[in-house]
Amino acid sequence: MKAFTYERATSPAAAAAAAAKPGAKFIAGGTNLLDLMKLQVETPTHLVDVNRLGLDTIEASGDGGLRIGALVRNTALAADPRVRRDYGVLSRALLSGASGQLRNKATTAGNLLQRTRCPYFYDTNQPCNKRKPGSGCAAIGGYSRALAVIGTSADCIATHPSDMAVAMRALDATVETVDASGKSRAIPIADFHRLPGNTPWIETALQPGEMITSVTLPRPVGGTHIYRKVRDRASYAFATISVAAVLRPDQGTPRFAFGGLAHKPWRVEAAETQRDAKGIAAAALAGATPTAQNAYKIPLVERTLASVLAEGAAA
Repeated sequence: MKAFTYERATSPAAAAAAAAKPGAKFIAGGTNLLDLMKLQVETPTHLVDVNRLGLDTIEASGDGGLRIGALVRNTALAADPRVRRDYGVLSRALLSGASGQLRNKATTAGNLLQRTRCPYFYDTNQPCNKRKPGSGCAAIGGYSRALAVIGTSADCIATHPSDMAVAMRALDATVETVDASGKSRAIPIADFHRLPGNTPWIETALQPGEMITSVTLPRPVGGTHIYRKVRDRASYAFATISVAAVLRPDQGTPRFAFGGLAHKPWRVEAAETQRDAKGIAAAALAGATPTAQNAYKIPLVERTLASVLAEGAAA
């Protein structure tokens, strides 16, 4: 790990101003950043600690939803009675991720911002456009079993690892931020994560130094909430694929968001009008370009959807 300086921020705007400087990074739980620093994948020269900014509460929002502070720990969010009652898919997604120890430290904002687990991103001896822009993508033509099948580009086929973000995409969450001037904005979760294109190192819609302050969930939509995660072992593994489903909501149309398939949580609203798993999967994955090693994900999506729909019908 390389040497760095450190400060504790006194306000969200001050934190944003400090993090906007070259080489600076926010740190909260540190469950992803510290690992990357030890490997020298991330080499910040200055860390801005945001843990004392009071952004660790879950409150009712004005429209009947919930506002989740950026520093709410994953354990607290999954256990909150309002989340368990009204946003069950989110609680289930959180509990399927990592371990209890990590969930006790990991934050809401940090979970959204965690970086890919592509093995070539973590190996500093391999070319990776996400780690070193313009160096190439070793995953293309390399080991790609766990990598993306849709939304990819000639520069990157990495996936986004978050379970929580997939559930929030199904729930139409909104990410609220503040910048160094104190100006706030609201970013729909659908627009928050970016596809790789020719700039895979730009992973979100955040500007330099812009800080997440909260995530807002809209008014509950009711229905049956299911999170199904397919992985190589029963615990402490990232999704091969995952499905966040809200079935029979009050508005009528079901919702499906997918993890393990793309550079961002994947949801195609037009697919949700299909009647069965085969139709939903085909519409959601239209235009997919899998590799020979990860083509199995295409039928796996249909089979997992079928299981989710059967569970929902029995509920």
